[in-house]
Amino acid sequence: MSARVAKWLAWSLFGLFVGLAAATPVLVAVRHGNASDALVAIGIGFALVGALVASRHPTNAVGWLLLVAAVALGLDTFMTVYVSRASLPGAAFAGWFSSWLLFVWLYLPALFLTLVFPAGRLLSRRWRTVVWLGVGAVAANVVGTAFAPGVLDISADRPIRNPLGVEGPVGRALPWVSGAGEVLAGAALVLGGLCLVLRLRRSRGRERQQVTWFAYVCMLALVPFVVLVWVSVLAGDQDAPWLNALALIAWWSLVVLILVGLPSAIGIAILRHQLYDIAVVINRTLVYGALTLTLGASYLGSVLLLQVVLNPLTQGSGLAVAVSTLAVAGLFRPARRRIQLVVDRRFFRHKYDAARTLQAFGSRLRDQLDVDALGNDLQVVVRDTMQPAHVSLWLRRADR
Repeated sequence: MSARVAKWLAWSLFGLFVGLAAATPVLVAVRHGNASDALVAIGIGFALVGALVASRHPTNAVGWLLLVAAVALGLDTFMTVYVSRASLPGAAFAGWFSSWLLFVWLYLPALFLTLVFPAGRLLSRRWRTVVWLGVGAVAANVVGTAFAPGVLDISADRPIRNPLGVEGPVGRALPWVSGAGEVLAGAALVLGGLCLVLRLRRSRGRERQQVTWFAYVCMLALVPFVVLVWVSVLAGDQDAPWLNALALIAWWSLVVLILVGLPSAIGIAILRHQLYDIAVVINRTLVYGALTLTLGASYLGSVLLLQVVLNPLTQGSGLAVAVSTLAVAGLFRPARRRIQLVVDRRFFRHKYDAARTLQAFGSRLRDQLDVDALGNDLQVVVRDTMQPAHVSLWLRRADR
């Protein structure tokens, strides 16, 4: 494919997604569908980054994967809104498309991006087996869902039967096909994560920074995913409001990280925009994440403790909340400084050692009078902190 054809195709797919994203809210307003279905526009990151990568690097599979996933997401959401009014013409076939498009836009980036990122090539030929494993997972889920007999698992005014459902022994075997697809998808997902870890360990220089951006967002997305699993196990049959609120926050955090954070990281990595800022981003994430947990736990603990101690005197006047707020506000700066020191010492040892070297040099500088000794100390400090290939020091003569 020539560069001109690739650019035309990439931006045509982007235009198709934009058209679907614009038509979906209109259909929601006209047909009084669910307003949340109009959130297809949040997938604009996948489409835009995919179009930029595919048009500039046509041989890189990452851009095309993002574009296909974005278009499938747009079609799925549009069909879902369309079929919400089952009386519309062709609603049955729209529901049929919507029932299996989920596996296309969700599984494509999840199963294959970790295998080919960032250059669009596999780590080695041996990983072709994992690619075919992922293809088999997508195919099994699509076939098992698209041709399953009975009522389609979609929201509509009235139940819609699958127009292409297969009856008989074949139809009864299709749920097993879908189950096998889920097992294959889980295996491919685990192997894809292993491939990403191996690529991160083997890469150097610019490629390492690219993989770090991608791995950073993937690790962040694991946090709300684990929270959702933990809430589902803990909740069981009980209906606790705080568990529902926690699950809602975790779900939308996961959606934002996947549909916004992931394409943003891919765009930064492949288009190399602020590529080497990843160390600062990770540092700030660790510091402010730990700081938020520390201050939140301190606030809740102090509120509960002060309410128990002051309740006989204040009788629920809110004094405990006010005192806890002031205490947490005063704790912010020292806690942040302490957490920053721990993070630098544990995860960014080079930065921590460089800061200590500069501090020690500053202490010697106040007492050092010998110019030659000071010059030697300065060269040692520069070599230890900046690690240049060569260090030279020119001093101005006193008679000039």
